Amino acid sequence: MQRRTSLIFLGSLLIMFTSVVNQSRADTCTEILGTCENCDQKCLDKYGPSVRTQCDGVAGQPLLCTCIFHCGPPLPPKVCTGGAGLCSGNCSDKCCDGNCAAKYNAGHGSCLMLGNFNLCQCEYTC
Repeated sequence: MQRRTSLIFLGSLLIMFTSVVNQSRADTCTEILGTCENCDQKCLDKYGPSVRTQCDGVAGQPLLCTCIFHCGPPLPPKVCTGGAGLCSGNCSDKCCDGNCAAKYNAGHGSCLMLGNFNLCQCEYTC
């Protein structure tokens, strides 16, 4: 009985050690967050709506809550375009760039001639 308990304990430690942050599969990691009570909510709170959950363990031991989540390189930010008025002699590229920075998150801009209009076109993180 002593040997079986020791093996179960060692098996539990091995599962916990290898699962805390397991990056064996590209872009997928796992983390154990204790017992399975409120497992879905614990993982959702920590990793957001794309997390998957799993409850498993070793016979005779409490089931453990495992969060499975994306951990690869961050996705590049999405770039959007918008406008910040017209360019003129009083407001050229530098002025346009400043207007875009003030109007949009991480905004940058330049003047763009479109037909008869000299527009201030912005690119920003959306």
